[in-house]
This record gives sequence, structure tokens and C-alpha cells, in this order.
Amino acid sequence: MIYSLHGEVIHLSQNLIVIECGGVGYACRSTSTAVSMATIGEKLKLYTYLSVREDAVELFGFADESELNCFKMLLSVSGVGPKVALAILSDITPQEFALAVVNDDSKTITRAQGVGAKLAQRIILELKDKIKKDSSFTSSEIPKIDLSAAPNNAVSEALTALMVLGFSNNQAQKALDGLSEEMTVQELVKEGLKRLSGR
Repeated sequence: MIYSLHGEVIHLSQNLIVIECGGVGYACRSTSTAVSMATIGEKLKLYTYLSVREDAVELFGFADESELNCFKMLLSVSGVGPKVALAILSDITPQEFALAVVNDDSKTITRAQGVGAKLAQRIILELKDKIKKDSSFTSSEIPKIDLSAAPNNAVSEALTALMVLGFSNNQAQKALDGLSEEMTVQELVKEGLKRLSGR
């Protein structure tokens, strides 16, 4: 598995970045965010996912680990292939996606090309179920985001949002440890992602 690529950008087009590493040009299907960060002739690092099917081998490149983790989580949903997952992440950020799942906001997800209401609802349902099985959420439903809720609820919801992005319960807890309980869910998730990416 190719985990990441770091090299010179030699070609750009819509949702495609070609990076030259060691004399080899790697074509990576990428999100609009990753493409907007790239400049021909300059160095760039992409986190990658290699998709191998009977009829195709494709490399996908992402701006950061949260995009990559979110892409992998989307692929775990039945009916979601690499193209649909890429379309979603080209339309909304991983943070917006995580908050949409936690808040049952299927409308945000349907903004992506090729994603209808039924598929958006399935994505939310399956990822919530996955997180409940993989985490300490056992007896209670994952709460809906209420921006006027008590601060400790914001921390719980931010924890869930980070887990939607593919981080473990332990990683998410460490990322949020010590942050102000007065912060909103969005602020907590943003700061948590900064810590997880080492920024």
C-alpha cells in the first residue's frame, strides 16, 4: 500500500493531480481541496489510497489524514464507491461531513453530485451504527448537535464527529483532552483535527 507521496506536481486537471517521485509520475484522483493546494512545479505531499478492482487500479490522493480517513469510512458504506466518496469530499470538508453525520443532516451530504436522499440517509445510518459498535457508546443514541447545549455535550459530540472521520475513540479523546468546555462543537472538532495532524 502506498501511504503517501511527496514530490513535484507536474500536471493538474479537475480532480486529478500528477506528482513525480523518483522519476515516476503518479496520477492521483483528488478532492477539490487537494487540487486547490497544488501548483505545477512545486512540491506537494498527498496521503493516498490505492483502489484495486478487477477492471481498474486507481490511486486517490488527499490533502491530509482527515480527508483520507473520511474517504475510507465512506467506502465502508454499502453502495458508496471511490467516485461517490470523492464527490462528497470535493463538495464538503471532512469536518462538515462528520458534523452532518452526527446531526442527521442528510441535506448537506446530498449537495454532492450523484448522491441522492436515500444514499445520504444510508451513509448516516451505517456510520452511526459503526461508531456505536466500535466505541463506548452502548446504551444511548448518539446525540444530535444542539449548539445551545451544555458544554459537556459539545465535547461528546465532537468526540463522535472525530470518530466519523476514522479516528479511534482513544485518539479522539486525546485530541480533545484539555480543550475549553466553553468551545462549540465546530471549534472542538477543528482544534482536535489540528492536534491529530500535528499542526
